[in-house]
Amino acid sequence: MTTLQALNSSRSQENSNQNLRRIFVSEAEYWEKYYNGPNVVYEWNNGYLEEKAVSDVLTILMYKWFFELLEHYLRTNPIAQSVLLEMGFRFTLSGKNEVRRPDLGVVLNDNPIPLLPHDKSYHGIYDMCIEALSDSTTEIMERDTITKKTEYAQAGVKEYYILDSHRERTQFFRLNKARRIYTPIKPLKGGIIKSKVLPGFQFRLEDLFNKPSPDEMINDKVYQDFVLPAYAKANQRAELLAARLRALGVDPDKIH
Repeated sequence: MTTLQALNSSRSQENSNQNLRRIFVSEAEYWEKYYNGPNVVYEWNNGYLEEKAVSDVLTILMYKWFFELLEHYLRTNPIAQSVLLEMGFRFTLSGKNEVRRPDLGVVLNDNPIPLLPHDKSYHGIYDMCIEALSDSTTEIMERDTITKKTEYAQAGVKEYYILDSHRERTQFFRLNKARRIYTPIKPLKGGIIKSKVLPGFQFRLEDLFNKPSPDEMINDKVYQDFVLPAYAKANQRAELLAARLRALGVDPDKIH
């Protein structure tokens, strides 16, 4: 295949994908043909396919740091499960059926609909959804920041986080259950975002951009309760023992 043929083929595929997003498919057809598609991730909006786009590298790195922080929390506090790979969940709003696939979802252990080991989609409503924003088109960006924000709130997702390398578009919301709308989560002193869905899970807003390592976080009061706490305690015991040995005139570095 020549370079020109490859370019035309690529453009043809791109146009095909764009057209595919606009054609109607039944829900049964979506689950059968498009939910597990090998190349493109599609959501389903009341009969129409909507392609999920890829975020930029900086946003992906932010998302990766956040996910690792969440996993530290869940290992220390096993009160929920996190779900990757855009696992979909279905809900009905105003008579319209939808299947959304957040980049990261959290299901509490006490959620009335359990997440089962062999599930390929979640049959309940996530307790928390996280989206890594893509700004490839205005339409796709508005889907995460406006459309899904409204949908997730009405569906009952308790917290919704939008991660983006552009600071002004990184946002955190908590559900007002009475009104089924999101209100912004206000940072505490020091720029700390604190979850109510996951008690004790918190992070410094600036750290989403700085991405400190676990070694830097184990002695940070914001993270020390859930980032490798056993490792931190072992270090503290070792330092205490070394101090006692030095007080006795023994060099701890010479003890084998």
